Amino acid sequence: VQLQASGGGLVQAGGSLRLSCTASERTFSSYPMGWFRQAPGKDREFVAAFSWGGGRTYYADSVKGRFTISRDNAKNTVYLQMNSLKPEDTAVYYCARRSRSATGWATAQEYDYWGQGTLVTVSS
Repeated sequence: VQLQASGGGLVQAGGSLRLSCTASERTFSSYPMGWFRQAPGKDREFVAAFSWGGGRTYYADSVKGRFTISRDNAKNTVYLQMNSLKPEDTAVYYCARRSRSATGWATAQEYDYWGQGTLVTVSS
């Protein structure tokens, strides 16, 4: 499986961006997906995740109410809509496929395939 993330860029504080992550295989739709981010000098952190079938979503407290994760299974794509962006949202954002053996949602070890990352820079 290959995951291709896109949509990053430079935006002013308060602005919006939508990230996309497209999978190379149709089996994508049967897996939960997530987004993580990594700021310079910091560990990779969980941002949001979407369960298989889209029944449940999970968000980090830092993005709750501002970010929305969604998916379009017909396009093998998962999205991260980011609104009210803050300078502290600056990071490389990664999409990832959650492993079938995972028991949690918010640690990188629960995910087995990763996209290459897309850089989001929020200026103050």
